[in-house]
Amino acid sequence: MQENTNPIDELQKAAEAETLAEPTNAPEGDDRVAQLEAEVAELKDQFLRTRAEMDNLRRRSAEEVMNAQKYAINKFAQELFSVKDSLEMALLDQSGQFDALKFGVDLTLKQLASAFEKAQIVELNPVGEKLDPHKHQAISAEASDAEANTVVRVMQKGYQVADRVLRPAMVVVSKGQE
Repeated sequence: MQENTNPIDELQKAAEAETLAEPTNAPEGDDRVAQLEAEVAELKDQFLRTRAEMDNLRRRSAEEVMNAQKYAINKFAQELFSVKDSLEMALLDQSGQFDALKFGVDLTLKQLASAFEKAQIVELNPVGEKLDPHKHQAISAEASDAEANTVVRVMQKGYQVADRVLRPAMVVVSKGQE
């Protein structure tokens, strides 16, 4: 990659060098003009190449961001394929063996939990915690020995990725002691 230079600085340096040069070494007027025109052409070429390089970099970066957004789900989807396959096999099972079916469903749940872990999806199960309206959705309140607004039951677990809540936990909170 070429260094970015300012064409005006280059011209000023060339002019200063000419004034400092001895008069016997000074090029003829036409030669000097030709020399400066060549230098301007070289600087213009350098500028155009740098500009094209920056445009290409900007375009490649935009494509990479677009592809990252478009295909971000791929890795997680691949983790879920085995879960789907296991559920389909369980539905096809005609053996009538309840224990075997339960064992298979348990293994499938473990596969799903593993996929969630790899995708950094965290389960929200806030029993005993204070109600956090950013992570919990209170659907009812009931009398309890716990402090008011404490989660006493979870009706539906919530999930989050990093700091973003995907689904809040649906909870029952304590009214406090009456």
